[in-house]
Amino acid sequence: MKKPELVEIEAWAREIGQVVKEMQFDDLQTEHKSKADLVTRADMLSEAFLKGKVKQSFPDHSIMAEESGQHADNLEHQWFIDPLDGTLNYAHGLPIYAISIAYAYKGELQMGVIYDPSRDEMFSAELGKGASLNGKPIRVSKIDKLIDAMLITGFRFHLLDTPRSNVDNFLNLSHVTQTVRRLGSAALDLAYVACGRVEGFWEIALYPWDAAAGILLIREAGGIVEPIYETVSLFEGAPSLLAANPELFEQIKQVLLTKKYH
Repeated sequence: MKKPELVEIEAWAREIGQVVKEMQFDDLQTEHKSKADLVTRADMLSEAFLKGKVKQSFPDHSIMAEESGQHADNLEHQWFIDPLDGTLNYAHGLPIYAISIAYAYKGELQMGVIYDPSRDEMFSAELGKGASLNGKPIRVSKIDKLIDAMLITGFRFHLLDTPRSNVDNFLNLSHVTQTVRRLGSAALDLAYVACGRVEGFWEIALYPWDAAAGILLIREAGGIVEPIYETVSLFEGAPSLLAANPELFEQIKQVLLTKKYH
């Protein structure tokens, strides 16, 4: 049986990434999925392209993708696709967005790719073979003090007026770290942890297509990724997760667990 190859997945991401980059300042035919959640023509085109590539090469595999949702009819071979992570940035002309693709076999991540077309940065990982950026090996940061750490997080609009808003987490960690950023692309946030640009990332309610590729990248780069509060798999529903280098993971987790609600 034919198996996916990392170079093949990278080629898909690069091809559609260049198309998406060129489309950014065209008529995107933007629509609202909800009050603060957009979908553009580029999202739909990218997802159709990537799903088509998977189905052409692996017709019996399952695909979980952002715009079409979760369809886990084959749990042995699963793909997790975010065709355009950071759509709000993209629609506003900000060059902080990415294409994210991951493949899992029998529930274990095998390959992950996050491609940033704006900077032509290809983050790649294969189980047991390490992680790379444009072909060069990457590792997580070695910073071991919270006060020296830069973290990234995100906020789900639909949770802002609830106990799970993430605002308390943001304030608590802002007091004990060097800074906390919000960039607007969970895929790139995870990739930046993997390559050591930041020390950690956490977010409430991330779907598998948001995080799958980044999870493998970080683990292959020597980092840790785990659910913060839930005990379920990171690939079921929309769990909250924490990703960080080994020196800071537990320290960040303890701050996050000081909240009464989550």
